[in-house]
Amino acid sequence: MKKIISILGVAALIWVLSSCRKEDDFTESIFNTNIAVVDTASATAPFDKWLYDNFLVPYNVEVQYRFNFPASDKNFLLTPAEYGRSQLLAHFIRYLFYDVYTKYAGDNFMKQYGPRIFHFIGSTGYSPTTGTEVLGTAAGGVKITLYNVNEIKPWSPTVVYSADDVELLNERIFHTMHHEFSHILHQTKSYPVTFGQVTSGSYDPINWQERDSTTTHQLGYLTHYASSATYEDFVETLSCAITDTDQRWMNRIINACLTGLRAGDKERVLTLVDSLGIDPNEAGAHWNNFSVYKESQCDETTGEYIETGRYVLDNFRSSETVYVMVNGNWKSFAKYKYTDKKDFTSFKNGFMPWVSITTNETVAGINAILKKIDIATEWYTDRWGLHVFKLREEVRNRQNAINTYLKSDDVVIYDL
Repeated sequence: MKKIISILGVAALIWVLSSCRKEDDFTESIFNTNIAVVDTASATAPFDKWLYDNFLVPYNVEVQYRFNFPASDKNFLLTPAEYGRSQLLAHFIRYLFYDVYTKYAGDNFMKQYGPRIFHFIGSTGYSPTTGTEVLGTAAGGVKITLYNVNEIKPWSPTVVYSADDVELLNERIFHTMHHEFSHILHQTKSYPVTFGQVTSGSYDPINWQERDSTTTHQLGYLTHYASSATYEDFVETLSCAITDTDQRWMNRIINACLTGLRAGDKERVLTLVDSLGIDPNEAGAHWNNFSVYKESQCDETTGEYIETGRYVLDNFRSSETVYVMVNGNWKSFAKYKYTDKKDFTSFKNGFMPWVSITTNETVAGINAILKKIDIATEWYTDRWGLHVFKLREEVRNRQNAINTYLKSDDVVIYDL
């Protein structure tokens, strides 16, 4: 009996709601619809109209380029983003970010999953306590804040972006963009727990910034920040794959290989290099002309050098010094000493055969990096239908054509 009454009650409620809908003509909004979306009297009206047409209408995205103090991080001394550079960044975000994802995921992807707010900050978010720098943040899967906007090379009718300018744009802005957007995606659809298990014992949320590049890569991380937490590691893996240069990738691959290759890893490394679109035989490339050294560290009580048990790519820390008491006097010593120099003029045919094969299960290095890349890229495809290396190729092609884009009719920069 109770079940019958419940069903009848629901049926009656549906009838009442249906009746209300039929009788409501929805004649007027309770909101003021006469307020203009763009203030035509404002000096910034042309750019505001461009943002309305290119971000708000198609993607429901607000670009906050004016300094928004209440929404800013009060822990930093910040400056506003310059007007001209803000316009240029907005164009780059559409060309190098939205158009890329739309091409491979369809028109609705960024409408559904893209951020709802971009917040531009002119200066950096520097922390004197840790000596670290915040390049961007993602808040609640809705808002992305980008710092360092004023470092972008400004637009002019004759502007030419060099490879170094594009690399700075990648490093300071677009690596951060893909990093933060990947946070939004994994907060929507979680990534596999197996990812964090690959290097579960070496994450360091407190002192990650104190690790040098060799340590970071040989522990199985692509960047210092990746070693701070599992979720940062995951999004760094994706953003590095999409935006990092060939040289940056080859440096970390060489570093990570120095701890030894597992059986079958050599072929997997060469497959990764190919997937990244890198020519391992490129003449004159850094990865075909480099040196590897055996590292020793100074004992600060005796001044003797003790091998650390690792090889390093180039003697990048040879200038660091320590002071040791010798016969009652302080004496300066090089903190690190590099010996047993090995020169390589070929990554594929010289370096790879030289790297030892290891069966030591505690060695992470390239094996851990390969596992993480496999897990992250498979998640990207399985959950979102996206192919990381196709996105990388598209971004690179667009960056190579960036000067043509800047001279196209699509780019209009308004003066105040």
